[in-house]
Amino acid sequence: MRPDIIRKSTDGFRVAPNLLDYQDERRSFSWDLIRAELGVAADGPLNIARLALDRHADGPRAGRTAFRFLPASGEPRSMSFAELARATDRFANVLRALGVAKGDRLYVLAGRVPELYVAVLGALKNGTVVSPLFSAFGPEPIATRIRIGECKVLVTTAELYERKVAAIRDQLPSLQHVLLVGVTEGELPPGTFDLARLMADASDTFAAADTGPEDPALLHFTSGTTGTPKGAIHVHEAALMHFATGRYALDLHPNDIFWCTADPGWVTGMSYGILAPLLHGVTSVVDEADFDAERWYRILQDQLVSVWYTAPTAIRMLMKSGPELRGGYRFPQLRFLASVGEPLNPEAVWWGQEVLGLPIHDNWWQTETGGIMIANLPALDIKPGSMGKPLPGVEALIASRRDDGRVDEVQQNDVVGELALRGRWPSLFRGYLGQEERYRKCFAGELYLTGDLARCDGDGYFWFIGRGDDVIKSAGHLIGPFEVESVLLEHPAVAEAGVIGKPDEMVGEMVKAFVSLKPGFESGEALRRELLGHARKRLGAAVAPKEIAFLPTLPRTRSGKIMRRLLKARELGLPEGDISTLEGGS
Repeated sequence: MRPDIIRKSTDGFRVAPNLLDYQDERRSFSWDLIRAELGVAADGPLNIARLALDRHADGPRAGRTAFRFLPASGEPRSMSFAELARATDRFANVLRALGVAKGDRLYVLAGRVPELYVAVLGALKNGTVVSPLFSAFGPEPIATRIRIGECKVLVTTAELYERKVAAIRDQLPSLQHVLLVGVTEGELPPGTFDLARLMADASDTFAAADTGPEDPALLHFTSGTTGTPKGAIHVHEAALMHFATGRYALDLHPNDIFWCTADPGWVTGMSYGILAPLLHGVTSVVDEADFDAERWYRILQDQLVSVWYTAPTAIRMLMKSGPELRGGYRFPQLRFLASVGEPLNPEAVWWGQEVLGLPIHDNWWQTETGGIMIANLPALDIKPGSMGKPLPGVEALIASRRDDGRVDEVQQNDVVGELALRGRWPSLFRGYLGQEERYRKCFAGELYLTGDLARCDGDGYFWFIGRGDDVIKSAGHLIGPFEVESVLLEHPAVAEAGVIGKPDEMVGEMVKAFVSLKPGFESGEALRRELLGHARKRLGAAVAPKEIAFLPTLPRTRSGKIMRRLLKARELGLPEGDISTLEGGS
């Protein structure tokens, strides 16, 4: 039987972690020290792209590779910090020539191609607010977000424009300019520009806009259980959090080769696929292709990846491919693995240890927090299934809401309540665009209320229970879907699991599980009984699912989260709500 804790020893580190003494670092930490390290005056200008690019392009790291782009087919393309700085200067000049100013909004709709990264950073240099869209979005979610954000400029590919935007262009009055990537021979669609031609004519010298710490920089959309998508506003000062968390949670060192598999269409791909590694001056690998287990193992090997940040869905898919496939590859440089997107089941943490030779470090944050808040840190022991501990500069606690709306801090250990964060940090969102009341409801005095239920144990580790509206209340018990899913995933037949509460006259809600199976296993009554018995044995009768349904795949967002809300809506015949972030949907 596996132990409850993965113990860390300083003898086992290939590189000494940036954070060795957790308590001492928390005591001595201040945001003023981070500002000083980045050369930012407390009351001076701050431009996130200048910090990420120009300070390296003008220094000794100018020739170091910033991005190594791996196309779906063909040869890799590398861009140094100096080359990337010049390209983003050209793009900023393109915007300036089009009359796009500080505070205007630019959206990007593309795969992981070099032009997307250049556009994002060039727009930030110009003081233009950037909002990423998933390239797999259909026309309606694209139109909804463009209308909410009053997008002025769209950067997309010629193929995506023709397939998803052209037919709705006349419904988007704010959209003045469309810049196309990958234009082939022939006439341009009406009202569009060939980005390559504009770039060729632009100067590669540009002075970054004189933005301040509180000037908007990023607009990230996140879907709630009801209503329209929410546009979370983040400011240029968020760079301080991206830098600090890159150091502490991802343990970035100057000579690392870093691979964040997240698409820039969601917040992880922006904060940690673009900004954090650039702020640290490290090389990032960017893979344009979709997931393929063998390709991913080859990238880890051939690109000499040392720090890898990925999602639980991808880890489960690698697990599903079997350890035999991994056996053909070697990763001598790989030293740190981390995961985000949804809680990482203990089985996956141990899989990393047993198959890859390194445990996978889970961490927790939200679109609204803008950066990692709680993490399993490199030098600390891991409790598989735990979110870890709050980072330096972050104060997390468990809160309880009274009926009158007041909020109290829960003092006891292991009591389930709402996860809250005290104070303000640089990457905390500054509002929901056009939804001030919705924004205000997220706060109680100095507390940001996350909407997630969690508990904190006696060692200061936080444990995710579920979203406030996901938690199952059955016969007086609070049951976290994650706990049930984790146990089901331990069964060798189960590839994925999603758990909901189903109304029950006797106990309030009963636990129902939906599972997809690994290759070689077939659904049927015998396997259903086996899974029910497995869960009952591991969880007890009060917590184990009473029903199990088999599905070919479970609905997930493109960021990898299983959509329990959608499972529940379909089970109960309720409206499905916003499914624009559904993988493979629109």
